[in-house]
Amino acid sequence: MSQLIEFAGNHLILVSAFMFIVTLLMVNIAQGGGARSVYPTQAVQLLNHEDAVVLDVRESTEYDAGHIINAKNIPRAELKSRLDELKKFKDRPIVVCCANGSASAIALRELSAGGFEKVHSLKGGLTAWRTENLPLT
Repeated sequence: MSQLIEFAGNHLILVSAFMFIVTLLMVNIAQGGGARSVYPTQAVQLLNHEDAVVLDVRESTEYDAGHIINAKNIPRAELKSRLDELKKFKDRPIVVCCANGSASAIALRELSAGGFEKVHSLKGGLTAWRTENLPLT
């Protein structure tokens, strides 16, 4: 134990950087960036095998420019007030997507607080979806 303390004292910058990275990792997991994030290929599996619903939380103009087939559009700013529209999907997995993945993580927390348990955030958003050459409508 004394060697560990001595190492930390001699390598303060290294130990500080390590602690900072661990803190960022914990924050990412707490915000839904961990187990409840899915990559586009995992989202396709949820759609095909578990009859998942895609919830697009971008603004209507962005949604109209291109979205995942059969995605429901509820802008993130309106999500709390429009949760009742999603109650019929409470037993099905929901994949939340946005432009790049940041707004969907916020929406994921709002849905979880609203009692939805099978909620996933599309990691990388529609940017990652397009990168994988998956279809949009």
